[in-house]
Amino acid sequence: MKTTSGNFRIGIIGCGYWGPNLIRNFSSVKGSQVKYICDLDAERLAVVHEQFPACQPTTDYKTLLADPELDAVAIATPVFAHHRLAIDALNAGKHVFIEKPLASSVAEAEEIVALAREKGLVLQVDHTFVYTSAVQKIKELVDSGELGDLLYFDSVRVNLGLFQSDINVIWDLAPHDFSIMDYVFAQKPVAISAQGRAHFGMKFEDIAYVTAYFDTDTIAHFHVNWLSPVKIRQVLLGGSRKMLVWDDMDVSEPVKVYDRGVELGEGKGGLYNALVQYRLGDMHAPRLAAREALRLEAQHFKECVEQGKSPTTDGEMGLRVVKLLEATQKSLENGGQKIPIT
Repeated sequence: MKTTSGNFRIGIIGCGYWGPNLIRNFSSVKGSQVKYICDLDAERLAVVHEQFPACQPTTDYKTLLADPELDAVAIATPVFAHHRLAIDALNAGKHVFIEKPLASSVAEAEEIVALAREKGLVLQVDHTFVYTSAVQKIKELVDSGELGDLLYFDSVRVNLGLFQSDINVIWDLAPHDFSIMDYVFAQKPVAISAQGRAHFGMKFEDIAYVTAYFDTDTIAHFHVNWLSPVKIRQVLLGGSRKMLVWDDMDVSEPVKVYDRGVELGEGKGGLYNALVQYRLGDMHAPRLAAREALRLEAQHFKECVEQGKSPTTDGEMGLRVVKLLEATQKSLENGGQKIPIT
């Protein structure tokens, strides 16, 4: 269902940490208006309303759903509320932009995706990193074949805090790298395993190591940690021709492509005495466009609603990420057992 109301009108549900970023970016998109801001915490709502006085504040999200002029809602609440809010919004005929992860279970995510499809409404999951210049460039390099066949995806996302009260470190940090891998890799993992620990008497794991397996020799590894003394945001991507490093903390040259690898030559004794040769070529850092990913994402959502298109980070991607999360959680609870991805 396309919008025909002229200006694109959206309401933001949830004014905590991420909500104000959504308000600011949707407000900056040409032809877009943030009509409502909503939060159960009246004091927090008042603070945000001072920052964005043009928005109408309310503590009842059903006020947004009852407005026939409102085209869409953006949901920026804790994940346990995603399912109820998304289902209510879709049933009210509103397009939905929703924070990651899409839902707290595969069953909930499947219901949201199915309802959006049934209603003909746009469902976009806020996997923001997919819209960054760095990830777009990495996708371009992979698709062009410059890296060759993909051998591994290795990510580290660690820092000191912030401890969450409702989810563990996997559900908090891993969705970022799961979505990046899903976007960059044409092939999808078939199984996953995980190990993690909770410290200081806390209920949820604050450090975890996750491994994803494919039908091929490709492998992926994810390290997420709330207890690191330093902040690291890094992805290594190994190909049969070239290798790539994305350091999100490097503001000058975040993406570096290395013409390095391994080549096998046959020794005198045949294959069993193969000679390993290392190729040590040049490194280059491709130029990246300076742009705010969240603003591009907000613009993309508006365009998808107006043109009836499917978003890059649509409900299907959101569902695949939740499948990875749920399988990871199951492995964590079963001592690192390898869990199939169905």
